[in-house]
Amino acid sequence: MNGKSFPDNVLIIGSGMGGLSTALILSQLGSKTTVIEKNLLAGGLMRGYIRDGIECPVGVHYLGSLDHGQVLRRLFDFLGVSPKIPVEKMGANGIIDQYIFEDFAFNLPEGLDAYEENLQNAFPKEHRQITAIINAIRRNGNKMHALDFLFSTQNYPSMLEEIKPVGALLTELNCSPGLRAVLGVPCCWIGVPMASCPVFYHNMVLATYLFSSWRLKCSGAELVNVFSERLRSLGGNIIKGDGVEKILVNSRVVEGVQLQSGAVLKSPVVIGAVHPKVVLNMLPDGAVKPSYQRLISKLKDTDGMFCVHSKVDALNRPEIPHNIFKIKTEKNGDIVELNYYQIRKSEQIGKNLLTILTSGKGEQWKQWEHTKSGRRGEGYIAKKENRAWRLIREAEDTIGPMPSATLVDVYTPLTTRDWVNSPGGSAYGILRSYEQLLEVSILNRTSVKGLFLSGQNIMAPGILGTILGSFATVKLIVGRDRFFKMFRRLELAQK
Repeated sequence: MNGKSFPDNVLIIGSGMGGLSTALILSQLGSKTTVIEKNLLAGGLMRGYIRDGIECPVGVHYLGSLDHGQVLRRLFDFLGVSPKIPVEKMGANGIIDQYIFEDFAFNLPEGLDAYEENLQNAFPKEHRQITAIINAIRRNGNKMHALDFLFSTQNYPSMLEEIKPVGALLTELNCSPGLRAVLGVPCCWIGVPMASCPVFYHNMVLATYLFSSWRLKCSGAELVNVFSERLRSLGGNIIKGDGVEKILVNSRVVEGVQLQSGAVLKSPVVIGAVHPKVVLNMLPDGAVKPSYQRLISKLKDTDGMFCVHSKVDALNRPEIPHNIFKIKTEKNGDIVELNYYQIRKSEQIGKNLLTILTSGKGEQWKQWEHTKSGRRGEGYIAKKENRAWRLIREAEDTIGPMPSATLVDVYTPLTTRDWVNSPGGSAYGILRSYEQLLEVSILNRTSVKGLFLSGQNIMAPGILGTILGSFATVKLIVGRDRFFKMFRRLELAQK
């Protein structure tokens, strides 16, 4: 494509945030889009699920930069979904996130100035280091708000200091273990160890939430419905319960897809908004160059997540208006273990929902990795529940006693793998590490005309990173100049 002709008909594989946002962008630019979802319900990790009458969140726990004029709000406005997504602002008590370390605590506030002040108060002897770090975060945050990621000729920074790992930068600045630990938390948000997380990823993610942080006042299912209804209003379509069996390719030119039901859909453009390894398995032999196949096959992915949802007594454990991170570190400040806690109101009167997220520690589940969901037996269930209760008891050390806590649901990386077809149950897709920067930067060079990738595997994980990845893919399809004009025209029309 590359701007020579605009696609009238586009097929998109996957109905998560990447697939739906890509479909909305292309639909607004005039394409007829069809999103194909293998599950009976659309939404991927955006969608929560119901257990015991309670909505359990999966992939959306809080959002950043949704204030008027901020980057995610601008993108939501462009997609036409902002007015229908009810949200509430975090930070009213001066805290967005609370970090609980073994020997100290740190509060993440709203605003870069407030964040700098908290850092200076916590680490008064490291004024020089903190100033240098905040200046870099401010610089990267301003670039993000200006949408430089969309309108530049490249998707990745070229400045060496923005590409190097966060850990290396903090070592060069001679940061103390405590400061290093606090600054390492945002790396965990995207599943990349500090030793290999590029500075610009760290700064972009952190700035997103410092600008403003929000929680949904609706369920994940309602969020998916907003995106789906918006797509239908633009003439788009979602096929559910019938996944893609094969991507049809002739002489390295896309012709469409064959569904698991046997139905064939024709299109000159197919976009994979699922993991690249899944897309690779849908292609016929010889469709891509062997070098590209090796590149995709060797890519490392982020670890999976272990999640506990538990009912707690609302009087005993009221809703907490911020998130809590309990963190263990090595002596140098590098993070070795992180537990995320959130207590929100539930649909049941007198009961709140405690959510705990931690590393999936995939090796624990290896003996069941070749067994289908629902057939893993009592041993698997017992292992899940035993670990869940250990995490709940650990949470009591930080949150307080929860004598009436009951399990609502527990899921492992195997659940994620089977539900959204994420290889290995990876929570954030491809590991966006310093070592893999070159490889991930050329993912969309599939050598198959009309075949593209989209979503979190193109730019970054998270809601914002995923949508930015969708915009980057559309820019590649329609051409930079045409994309820029269309974006500005539509953005101005919505003001």
